[in-house]
Amino acid sequence: MVAAAETTLQGLLEGTKQYQVPLYQRTYSWQDHQLERLWEDIVRLAEDRAENPKTTHFIGSLVLAPSPDNGPAGVVEFLVVDGQQRLTTLSILLCAIRDHRVATEGDEHRDRINDQYLINKWTSARRLKLVPTQADLDAYLACVDSSAQAGAGPVGAAYQFFRDHLKEPPAAANVQRLEEAVIFGLAVVSVVAHADDNVYRIFESLNNTGLMLTQADLLRNYLFMRLPNRSKAVYDAHWLPLQKRLNSTEMETLFWLDLVHRDPRITQGDTYARQQARLDRLDTEDEIEAEVRRFGRLGALLEVILHPEKEQDPEVRLRLERLHAWGTTTVYPVLLHLLDRRSLGTATSAQVASAMRYVESFLVRRLLIGRATANINRNLLSIVTEMDRELPVDQAVHAYLSAGRKYYATDADVRHAVRSLPFYTNGRASQRTLVLRWLEESYGSKEPISLAKLTIEHVLPQNMSPEWQRMLAADLASHENVAEVHDSLKHTLGNLTLTGYNVELGNSPFAVKRVQLAKSGLRLTQDIVTRERWGRTEIQARADALAERIIAHWPGPTGHTVDQSEVRWDLMEKALATLPVGSWTTYGDLAALIGTAPQPVGNRLRSVPVPNAHRVLQVEGTMAPGFRWPDGRTEDPVAVLTAEGVLFDQQGRADQTQRIDLDELAQLTGLAPDELPRRLPRPRPGEGQSRADRFAEQLKVLQRAPVAEATLMLLDQWTEIGGTLLYGGAAETSCFLMARERGHRDGDIWPVTVYPSGKVEVVFQHLANRAPFDDVTLREQFRQRLNQLPGVNIAAAKLALRPGFPLTVLADGKTAASLMEHLQWFYEQVHVSEETDETLTV
Repeated sequence: MVAAAETTLQGLLEGTKQYQVPLYQRTYSWQDHQLERLWEDIVRLAEDRAENPKTTHFIGSLVLAPSPDNGPAGVVEFLVVDGQQRLTTLSILLCAIRDHRVATEGDEHRDRINDQYLINKWTSARRLKLVPTQADLDAYLACVDSSAQAGAGPVGAAYQFFRDHLKEPPAAANVQRLEEAVIFGLAVVSVVAHADDNVYRIFESLNNTGLMLTQADLLRNYLFMRLPNRSKAVYDAHWLPLQKRLNSTEMETLFWLDLVHRDPRITQGDTYARQQARLDRLDTEDEIEAEVRRFGRLGALLEVILHPEKEQDPEVRLRLERLHAWGTTTVYPVLLHLLDRRSLGTATSAQVASAMRYVESFLVRRLLIGRATANINRNLLSIVTEMDRELPVDQAVHAYLSAGRKYYATDADVRHAVRSLPFYTNGRASQRTLVLRWLEESYGSKEPISLAKLTIEHVLPQNMSPEWQRMLAADLASHENVAEVHDSLKHTLGNLTLTGYNVELGNSPFAVKRVQLAKSGLRLTQDIVTRERWGRTEIQARADALAERIIAHWPGPTGHTVDQSEVRWDLMEKALATLPVGSWTTYGDLAALIGTAPQPVGNRLRSVPVPNAHRVLQVEGTMAPGFRWPDGRTEDPVAVLTAEGVLFDQQGRADQTQRIDLDELAQLTGLAPDELPRRLPRPRPGEGQSRADRFAEQLKVLQRAPVAEATLMLLDQWTEIGGTLLYGGAAETSCFLMARERGHRDGDIWPVTVYPSGKVEVVFQHLANRAPFDDVTLREQFRQRLNQLPGVNIAAAKLALRPGFPLTVLADGKTAASLMEHLQWFYEQVHVSEETDETLTV
């Protein structure tokens, strides 16, 4: 039986009451965007109450359970079953209002607010009206007592947020109205359960969807529901230390990893249900306590995986650091298992480090052969359950990864891939950079070089000058084309190195690049600077040398594995199947994508029916003389392409702006997943350069002053209209113009990404999955708007890709102003639904 009634903060807090947040509740976790929304609601409410003092604003419900120990007199105690985040935030806000008014008006406000709303003055044993969960208690006490520690943790951050906002002139001038709005104007429905009801079950039923709480929160509730007599002791001894080691997301990962050790098919969304089903088989509190203790032990190991600097053994630490940098959580189950085996004494540190080295080799070699993601999750998650338990752990891991078709590249695979495949389009940008950094480290230089700020350099540039064209032409056979040979070489590993001189190098002639590369001191570049020229022969010779170094540094599979270096015809067919209507590509682009030559691609297209073969043209945009339909069709392929929207000039050449090049083919096939925006913490003093500063620095180095200044002005204008800026974590620091950030009710969205090297990338590929631009008509409007800018011509066929235009268009002031108008239009489209909601609310 429950009783529900609408009340205010005054009704909740006045009188001798105490609200206790139970142990099973999550710690305080409101962030700035939630605090900002509450503050805006309060400011608006204060303004409305100035005209109508009876105005209220509903902020949700509060589910309470009275303590069975309540008597006819004294403090009335309630457990806060649901709504503790709101109640804690409002109590922190009252502390901030109290301290602001004491500082600006006088001490009389301290006792007034304390005695009415924050403490039970005459009952020292039940002094606080709100008692947060154990982990938040000290920080909350600091707020209530106005101590110097009031700025600690999320509780302190919320307190400081309100203090800062109260100091702003509009708020400071109306603090009395704001206080009245909080105490008398915020309406809440108080739902009070019967004293005999099981509060744990109520809590679970309210939150079992997993939407309001994480899987870890629900599991904590369940565990302490099973500990009716020992919950406080177990919480203090085992759970609280675990909670201090890991945040909520990391805790959820821990509980999922514990399940994956038993069944690799379990997803993170099933964590709570599967853990509950497992724990239901336990009968006693001793058994439940043992599980909490075991979680604590595994949590200490997960902390080392997440923070490798905490590992004591140097070789294990190195391998943990590398696998952590690689950026895939699917290695966590085997890492946790390896560290657990060591902690239990069934594996040594040397064996654990060796096993991790095999996992690293597996990942690197798969990346090199273009198989970075093929069944990777299944393979890694199954190591623990499927490896041979009779072998030492490193041998068991090696044998498992080598068995079957897991694409653990053999030495022959590596030699072929390094020479032929476009390494620069494989996997994540951060992973490609890591491989080059680790290769440099493999030389063991006695003069360590800081590699963190180095970027990948194409020695043979991505865009050729006439001098580079002449150098490549000298190596050509009679049937070869300079452009196609360039495409087949430019992204291969033999043509790539690391440098801090990217801007100085650019498209410079090789003689100029040699001088600059010689300054770097990198061992990776030494075999480049010794060359007099840089053509196909030199690139392939360097590729062969790098392949041997890779083979020596990253061990391959056991001798029972067969070579897996077949031509990726499946990848070519996938690329052609996704080639948009109104676009075309070349034999050379497809050949470079799969690591072969244009002629085999042409032969394949003539003999095997594949989708959209008619969209493959010669590099000049002309139909190949020997083209024929493999299925016997007789239509003119040029007429078919024209009907699809491809434009041809009078010489029969297709429009080059409609060409899908090698990089865009990699986007279509998912070979090169792009970097997504992420909120990065602002560094503390002494922690180094912020991402924003690094972006600006790279921009000023890589672009002429007018372009750099116009770009930074554009970013300022974007923030002025309400947008925010997030920055990527790759060597080249990209900038995302966020119209909505992660955490917004409709999800994150951004129109463009700016790269200091000179590209404005339009992210149609992402917009297709983000409202309201999941409507293709809006994306098409945005494309047409951008095409009004001089120097911008984005083909309609690229609405599923991430096309770009040069940053240099901003050098013209009118163009920059027009671009900002189009970006503002984008921002307004994104927020139209919010304006509609506000109108409906009013």
